[in-house]
Amino acid sequence: QVQLVESGGGLVQAGGSLRLSCAASGRTFSNYIMGWFRQAPGKEREFVAVINRVGDFTYYADSVKGRFTISRDNARNTVNLQMNSLKPEDTAVYYCTASNYVTDYSTTDFHSWGQGTQVTVSS
Repeated sequence: QVQLVESGGGLVQAGGSLRLSCAASGRTFSNYIMGWFRQAPGKEREFVAVINRVGDFTYYADSVKGRFTISRDNARNTVNLQMNSLKPEDTAVYYCTASNYVTDYSTTDFHSWGQGTQVTVSS
């Protein structure tokens, strides 16, 4: 499996932006489909975005479509999540994750997880 470490979380006002990064190590990064999930207090972990192995296909949850952008750099073994026009309801711990094969964008599709990074959006 691949080891994942997220960074870039923090506190931001509504309407602001943050950029999350995830550094991967341990296996060939380009072998994996990469994704971001988030989990708010008292809620289940939910899908945010996914990017394919070569970076030419992305898919987003409806709640973030048009505001968030996922990207990857296979030469640097990183995947990023640019978050714009942030809302208080985006407040959550954000997790980077890796998969060999995605079917329905559920947590069970993904086998490796980072420790998470906190994003807090104040109103």
